[in-house]
Formats: sequence, structure tokens, C-alpha cells
Amino acid sequence: MKRTRLTREQSRDQTRARLLDAAQAMFMKKGFVGASVEDIALAAGYTRGAFYSNFSSKSQLLVELLRRDHDAMQVQLRAIFEGEATREEMEARVLSFYSRMPQDNKLFLLWVEAKLLAARDARFRVRFNAFMKEKRERLAAYIEEFSARVGTPVPLDPELLVVGLIGLCDGVQFFATADPQHVTPPLVEAVLGQFFARVVFGRAP
Repeated sequence: MKRTRLTREQSRDQTRARLLDAAQAMFMKKGFVGASVEDIALAAGYTRGAFYSNFSSKSQLLVELLRRDHDAMQVQLRAIFEGEATREEMEARVLSFYSRMPQDNKLFLLWVEAKLLAARDARFRVRFNAFMKEKRERLAAYIEEFSARVGTPVPLDPELLVVGLIGLCDGVQFFATADPQHVTPPLVEAVLGQFFARVVFGRAP
């Protein structure tokens, strides 16, 4: 069988994808600081030069990894609004998505490292915070769409609610990551369920 020759663009995309996959594995194994450019290039099967032909730095690659993870989460969030779902079905989908996060978000520690890097590195902070602003704006838009679809006004400004929601989810996931024996999936679902029922879904206590 004749092998299909890749175009230059396809070859470049393939190289970037392999470098991203290798970086994800190395960052999760050694941490962002511990993994070197050489480690990443070698794991992907390329040279240091190939790395810098595709990424200007490890920090740029880190943002690309986070964006790829963010885009995957967006697909799951959009699924909440698919079809002619009833209010009860949409609420169940929201709760299911967020209660699964501690188990499904395999890159949580990478997000933590990015936030630590942003706190210490002013140049990275600018790039990372621009990305996080985009992330918050998208989530606020989902909240507004959810409110419109179910006919329940949001009790807080969506931008404020997003900050609280992200902070809550990050905090719960910290607990679940550090102490999975006690912060179990049922406990996570109970915590988030109460928050969503009262703050997002607008139910009386």
C-alpha cells in the first residue's frame, strides 16, 4: 500500500501535536520546571531545533496545552445545551459535568503549575491572564444561556458567579486530589449540588 505523503502543513501539525503530547506527559511526570526542552523533544522523537521551530518557549507550549484542554472541556459544556432538553435534564447535565471534574480533569495539576508560574513570572502572567479572561467570558456566556433557557434569573452578575464557581471547583479539586480517601466523588457531588441548586439554579434552601 502506497504511503500518503504529508503536505508541509500536515507535517508541521503532526510535529506540534507530538511535541504537545510529549510535553503533557513530561510535565505531569516531572513538573513544568523539572521537564526540560530536551526532555520534551527527545520524548517526541525530535531535536531541540524542532521544538523551537514550533514553540518559542516552554511557557508558550504550556499555554497551548491548557488551551487544548480548555477546548475539550468546551465540547462537553456545549453538550449541556444540545437538543430540546428540559430544565431538569439540563440541571442534571450541569451537575454531572462538574461533579466528574475531579476524576476527569487529568491536567488539573498542570493548571495549578500555570497559576503558580503566573504568580512568579510577570511575562507569563500577561499571556496566561489573557487566556483566563477568555475562559471566564465563555463560562459567563454559558451561564447566561442556561438562565435564558430555563427561565430563571441568575442571582449574581455572571462575571462574579464565574469567579466564585472557578474558585469553588478549584478548591474542591485540590481537596479531592490531595485526599481522595475522604473527599470522595459522592462528597464532591453533594458540595457542588448544593451550590448549584441555590446559586445557579435559584432554588430556595
